[in-house]
Amino acid sequence: MKYDVIIVGAGVSGLLCALTLSKHGNKVLVLEKGMTIGGQCNSYNVDGYQVDTGPHAITHLEVGPLKRLMDNYFDYVPVFENYGNYFARTEKNFMVVPSNLKEFITFDALPKRDRLIIAQGITKALTLSTFGMDLSKQSVYDTLPKTLSNDTCDFVNAICYFLSGKSMKETSVHRILTGSAFVRDSITQEQFEMDMGKFERKQTESILQSLIPSNLHKPLHSRMSTFSVPLTSFGRLATNQASCSQGYPRQGLKALLNTILQSLPDSVEIMTENRVNRIITENGKAIGVEADDTYHSNMVIHTGFAKHLPKMTEQLPASYIQELDEIDQTKSLTIWLGLDQVMEEFSYIGSEIWFKDFPYWAMPISNYDSSLAPKGKQLVGFAFIIDSNNSEKAEIEKAYNTIYRAVPGIEKHIEMKHEQIGVPEKGAVTINGKFANVRTPIKNLYLAGTDTDNRSMGITRAAYSVIELLKAVKEDGNLNN
Repeated sequence: MKYDVIIVGAGVSGLLCALTLSKHGNKVLVLEKGMTIGGQCNSYNVDGYQVDTGPHAITHLEVGPLKRLMDNYFDYVPVFENYGNYFARTEKNFMVVPSNLKEFITFDALPKRDRLIIAQGITKALTLSTFGMDLSKQSVYDTLPKTLSNDTCDFVNAICYFLSGKSMKETSVHRILTGSAFVRDSITQEQFEMDMGKFERKQTESILQSLIPSNLHKPLHSRMSTFSVPLTSFGRLATNQASCSQGYPRQGLKALLNTILQSLPDSVEIMTENRVNRIITENGKAIGVEADDTYHSNMVIHTGFAKHLPKMTEQLPASYIQELDEIDQTKSLTIWLGLDQVMEEFSYIGSEIWFKDFPYWAMPISNYDSSLAPKGKQLVGFAFIIDSNNSEKAEIEKAYNTIYRAVPGIEKHIEMKHEQIGVPEKGAVTINGKFANVRTPIKNLYLAGTDTDNRSMGITRAAYSVIELLKAVKEDGNLNN
C-alpha cells in the first residue's frame, strides 16, 4: 500500500509528526517496534499508582512550540496545572531554588561569598550573551573560580546534570542561561504563520474542562491565552522565574498523549510491534521501508535515535555517519515511591533537587492530581543521572540510599517501589555533543526528535524539532496546504 508519509517510531515526536502532517492532507503510516506508543510521554499503573515515564515539567506553555502545535493542530488539549516552584533540599534547609539575583543573594543553602560570585557570573554571562557572544562552547566549570565551596560546586553540578545530563565540565554557560530562563526561546503565532503560512485550524477545547473547577487552572490558562510583552534579558535579572509558564498535565502525562491521539484524523494508521529493518532508497531518494511488509511512500521520517539511522539506510556519507555517532547521550534512573500517607516533607506544589553526592530531581505528582495515588496516599518520583560504567543494581542501591538520607524516615511509609532506566532525551546538550539536522543527505528522508534540536527539554524540545521539520518539509515543497 502507498502512503504519503511513513513515520518510524511512535514516541511523542513521531505522533506529533503524524498529527501535523495528516492535518495538511497526508495519508500517514506510523510504525512502532514496541508494544506501546508515546515513548517518554506516557503513564501506566503500578499497584494502584499512576506513574509517568519519568518526572516531567512541560515548559514554554505561554509562547513555546507545544503551544503553537496545540493551537494549530490539536482538536483537544489537556488542562495544565500551575507547575509551582523549584526547591532545594539539604539536611538543614528546604528553600526555593534561586532564579534571579535577589533570590541568589538570600539563598542561605550556599555561603554568602559564593552567592555573590555566582550572581556576578550570571550578570556577566547575560551581558555577553545579549551582545552576541557565543557561550555554547564555554563550560560552566571554566567560567567559575576554583575557590568555591564544595556545597556550591555540588549545587552547580546538580543544576548542570538536570539541564544537560552532564557535569559542569561538559555543560555550557549558554545552557544554564536558557535552562534557567534568563534567555528564553519562543514561537509566537505570528512567527509560526510567517514560516508555515496561514493554516485553517479548528477551535480547540479541553477534554477535562468540565471535570475541574476553573479556579484550579485559571492562572496558567490565562497566561497561555494571552500574549505578554517579553522582558529584556536584563529585566529578568531582577524578576526571572524559572517555573514561569510551566505546567503539569492534569491526569498525568497520558492526558497529553491522549489528546494527541484523539486529535489524529482517520488518515493516520499506527502499527505497533512492527520494526522497520530498512529504509528503502532509490536514486538517492527515500521511497519506503521494509518492516513486516514493504511499505512505499513519498516521504520517510525517522524519529528513533538518529545514531541508529546508518543501520537502516544505505548511501549515507561517511562524514554524516561520523556526525551522528558524535551525538552525546545520558542514562537516567527514575524511582517512583508510593507512600502510605501524604508526607509533610512533600506538601508543596512543584519539584525539588537534592544536590549532595548523588543529586536527584523529585516531583510529588499526586499533589497536582490526587487521583494518581490511592485515596490519602502520595506518589513521588525521583530522577537521577546514572553512570553507565557502573552496574544498574549498584546505581539503584545508591539512589535509594540517597533518598533515605535526604528524607529521613521515608522508608517507613513506602508501600510501592518502581524503577525506570532509560535515555530521557536522545541528545544531551553538552559542549562537544552534536545534534542532527532534520534533513538528511537522502532526499525526502527526514529526522525528528530530541536529538535534532537542543532547545529546552523533553516534550518541549520534541515540539521544537517537529516545527523545524515542518519548515524543512514546506521549503522542500513536500507539505500539502
